[in-house]
Amino acid sequence: MPYKDVILVLDRMIQTSEVRMAGWLQTHVVENFSWHAKLCSLRVELPGFAFIAGQFVRLAVETAEGRMQRAYSLVNAPDDPQLDFLLTPVADGKVSPRLHALQPGDTVWVSQPATGFFTLSEVPDGKVLWLIGTGTGIGPYLSMLATAEPWRRFQRVVLVHGVRHAEDLVYPERIRQWQQQYPQQFHYQPVVTRENVTGALAARLPQLIQQNQLQAAAGANFDRHSQVMLCGNPDMIKAVRTELEQFGLQKNLRRTPGQITVEQYWA
Repeated sequence: MPYKDVILVLDRMIQTSEVRMAGWLQTHVVENFSWHAKLCSLRVELPGFAFIAGQFVRLAVETAEGRMQRAYSLVNAPDDPQLDFLLTPVADGKVSPRLHALQPGDTVWVSQPATGFFTLSEVPDGKVLWLIGTGTGIGPYLSMLATAEPWRRFQRVVLVHGVRHAEDLVYPERIRQWQQQYPQQFHYQPVVTRENVTGALAARLPQLIQQNQLQAAAGANFDRHSQVMLCGNPDMIKAVRTELEQFGLQKNLRRTPGQITVEQYWA
């Protein structure tokens, strides 16, 4: 195995070990905001919880079978006393339907410390930062954009959110705030594949990149000055990465810095 891959494996082993040894904080739900029947934002009160934007924790509930847990990215800004999680219930899941059904005052457990390497500190400098996510994969980007780092480090920031239906386009008020605050620096590009929505592109992300439609809509290109973060469906990540490699972009690793940084905690 190449040395760089050994380093990556060791990093993941350390991360997994940290999760296994994680402590648990008991807290309660303050809000379960429903975007629609199958998508909600679960918010819990936990002032002073330290994390880096882009990291994740495990949420757990007590059941007759014991404490059951699942990993979720933090959507809120690091200095927010409320932790925010975007989640959708998996039909046959053991944890997500229970979390989706929680109401204000209900108990939930949060693992500590937060973990994960899908952070801007792992991303090399560049001119354009592309934040590409599908479904709930937009979550960590919202946390990042609530910090000063992306606006300080990149000349242009492009947030791309791919969904099936318009009702899946979440946090519109927050996104509009960044559009107003950074009108020349920030571009938000929704992609909705199963209905026509004004301002949204309507094809799969790999196709949009291949045909230069995404780049044209965003007013930015994929080149060696780009940094691209990918989060969401593993099939999307694989297909988009293949297209990006046609532009000469390479996967970003600590030992071999590149332009493509991925998060695949689904897999």
